[in-house]
Amino acid sequence: MAALGRTTLTTQILVAMIAGAVLGIVVNALWADAGVVQDYLVDGLFKVVGSIFIAALKMLVVPLVFVSLVCGVTNLGDVAALGRVGVKALAFYILTTAVAITIALLVAVSVAPGEGVAAAEGTASFVPKEAPPLGQVLIDMVPSNPVAALAEGNMLQVIVFALLFGIAITLAGERGGHVLNLFTDLNDVIMKMVGIVMKLAPVGVFALIARTFATQGLDIIAPLASYFLCVVAALLIHASVSYSLALQVLGRLNPVMFFRKMRTAQVFAFSTASSNATIPVTLDSVENRLGASNAVASFTVPLGATINMDGTAIMQGVATVFIAHVYGVDLGIAQYLTVILTATLASIGTAGVPGVGLIMLAMVLVQVGLPVEGIALIIGVDRLLDMMRTAVNITGDSAATCIIAKSEGALDQERFADPTAGVIRPG
Repeated sequence: MAALGRTTLTTQILVAMIAGAVLGIVVNALWADAGVVQDYLVDGLFKVVGSIFIAALKMLVVPLVFVSLVCGVTNLGDVAALGRVGVKALAFYILTTAVAITIALLVAVSVAPGEGVAAAEGTASFVPKEAPPLGQVLIDMVPSNPVAALAEGNMLQVIVFALLFGIAITLAGERGGHVLNLFTDLNDVIMKMVGIVMKLAPVGVFALIARTFATQGLDIIAPLASYFLCVVAALLIHASVSYSLALQVLGRLNPVMFFRKMRTAQVFAFSTASSNATIPVTLDSVENRLGASNAVASFTVPLGATINMDGTAIMQGVATVFIAHVYGVDLGIAQYLTVILTATLASIGTAGVPGVGLIMLAMVLVQVGLPVEGIALIIGVDRLLDMMRTAVNITGDSAATCIIAKSEGALDQERFADPTAGVIRPG
């Protein structure tokens, strides 16, 4: 028991994830048609526990982002500094998204997933939601009703309102200082709530992973193995190579230490398949484990969770090549460049829209003349890939935060280099 008490939360979550995956695979293999097991275990216990855990994380997102971002803006104390951070974050996210989809296309063209596979007659159709015009997205960023934006969890609107509110507090002088004291206390209280939820994480992660594998199984991967493995390979290359180079070249930071300290957030992202739901854990990791200032992290992490979609861009690149091969369409250099440009711009233009990944893919397919119904071919394995690409997405958000914080002199490098800094030990 003493040894268990010394085990870090990250280790417990990893053990829970592996145990959940093993149990889920066993349940899928042995009791996929057993009504009692499916009703009371998979759709019963696993679903209830996992859903409660996700709900608890989502419960924290809006108050944490709003309060933390208001505190962060006031801590910067300079609107010009906020502008610099915003420009750097946007530039980093756009650049890494373009790099991500380029890597995906190179991997897909090399492996040629879907080659020799013909689309079957009567293939399931897919009708994507219509993407809103870019102008409408920009208009919708400004909340006409901030209370409604907070209630609905519209992250772009929450970010805009928090920025304006924080700037107003800064400009209000002494009166604003009283309000800031309240928000500082609220931020401390909310972070305590995050700590409480994180201590329950092993149980929640176990239930989520167990249900996913019990429902999906591994057999679903076989027909799409080449596509699945291409996406996984591109995700791993981008996460391990692109982000490592960015950390070393742009931030002069040790990527090994970065990835070591990001494990907890990555496991959370993998389990929840939601960048937004992982925001509390991502913020905790970049601030307490990696030493980034709240003034920077409170802005870059929520913004990244909304518009930074490197993992999704990778899926789109591989999916485009896969669908082209299945339908016997040859893509040229011009089409590949169109894919890169469209996916990069779509990641910004469709930010905050439900089902954004599939909307973006539909836009890409239309631009290069491929049938949109081809998306139906890959939906079967999308849940497992969504878990992986979410982990990549939050890794990119965190790398950007550390690099930008370092450039602004807002990174505690001693904390970044300390392996034990910010470690949570349940007890």
